[in-house]
Amino acid sequence: MSLRTHAVRTALLPLALLVMASAANGAEVIRNATAGTPKIKSIDAIRFAPDGVLLIGDGPGAQLIAVDTGDVKAKPWKADAKTAKIDEKLAARIGVPAKGIEIRSMAVNPASQTAYFLIRKLDDKKTLLLTLDGSGEVGEFALENVKHVVIPLPKGEAAPVSRITDIAWMGDRVLIGAVASEEFASKVCSIPAPLDPKATALGFSTETYHVSHRKWETRAPMTSLVPFEANGKKYVVGAFACTPVVRYPLDDVQAGAKVKGESVIELGSGNQPRSMIAYEKDGKSFVLMNTFRFHHKNKPFGWSPYVTFRMESGLFGEGEKLNEKAISRLAGDKPATDKISIVAEYEGTIHLDKLDKDRALVVKEEKEGGLTLAALPLP
Repeated sequence: MSLRTHAVRTALLPLALLVMASAANGAEVIRNATAGTPKIKSIDAIRFAPDGVLLIGDGPGAQLIAVDTGDVKAKPWKADAKTAKIDEKLAARIGVPAKGIEIRSMAVNPASQTAYFLIRKLDDKKTLLLTLDGSGEVGEFALENVKHVVIPLPKGEAAPVSRITDIAWMGDRVLIGAVASEEFASKVCSIPAPLDPKATALGFSTETYHVSHRKWETRAPMTSLVPFEANGKKYVVGAFACTPVVRYPLDDVQAGAKVKGESVIELGSGNQPRSMIAYEKDGKSFVLMNTFRFHHKNKPFGWSPYVTFRMESGLFGEGEKLNEKAISRLAGDKPATDKISIVAEYEGTIHLDKLDKDRALVVKEEKEGGLTLAALPLP
């Protein structure tokens, strides 16, 4: 029987720090890599670690694959870089019309600034990886004869991981949001760095207080996550549909534990988080999160159902206003705090990742139709 681990309700002041570790910390990313073609059942999620290492989440295969892309030569983007009809440009690379593909995910390689797109062909349902660098050149990254490491994810009490929702690099580990078909279905997996075939992934289940639902839940998946560190303590902060933002402690968590999170922010019902990025600007730390608003027709926030929120990361260190008292974006129909806002310039953003310290790269729908890839200033 797993022990239930409770997060310690202590204030995390003075300033909470979000960690998106870079190669500057000197950490080795992968070790004892094998050259060849990894066996992948399905790609659910992609993200990058430093040094051009692509992290691939294979939910049906219950595994993480770390691939040394060798893509480490920087090709910077112009300040106002923009590519109209990005779906058409990517589709043309594989000889199909834009309506024949789905852009399932996008991840920016911090070593080269090249964008990697997880593409699903709609005719044969196959997935592949296409790239676009700062010069505008489209390429394909084939997962053949590549240096890679495969790390199995731990099985739960009743079932293995069936789907991976998000991945993040934390400097000393990789964090994975996942789902399994059991009572405590929402999972977090932590894999120590350097990523090695002999590494043991630690997995734990999460229990979350959904503020808008007014109840504790164990099945709702964490659809996006970021690492978080304050006062020497490490956490993972995850976002869920309808939209609690919740922190979970990482220190001293045992394999197989059931961890009760602490909801620190409530963004309101009707939102499906898609991705989160952390950044600093003017001496403050922020998180940018884009969402799909499935209540858009009934209560629109603008012309597009894709909405982007900016949150001050200091809110993640809240010590008193937790769970049913979590800080809400709205009090009635008015903003409850100026530390959470909707970013108008990012309206329509479907995919989002950090490009450099000042910009994000986004795939966004346009009001008049079509998809655009754009480098936007971090707000």
